Amino acid sequence: MKMKKAQLIEQIQDFPEEFSLDDLIERLLVLEKIEEGQQQVREGKVYLEKEAKKKLEKWLK
Repeated sequence: MKMKKAQLIEQIQDFPEEFSLDDLIERLLVLEKIEEGQQQVREGKVYLEKEAKKKLEKWLK
């Protein structure tokens, strides 16, 4: 995911005056994963609940 400078500035403005780079990187990674998930939904790359349960069956025991 490519982030625009304005998006980065917006994220930084939401932080307190002092924060760690780890906190910023964590926030940016979460935002990237959310965007990836939204893109997958737009592309129809999703599973119905029934399909998901079947795929995860071995781990849900």
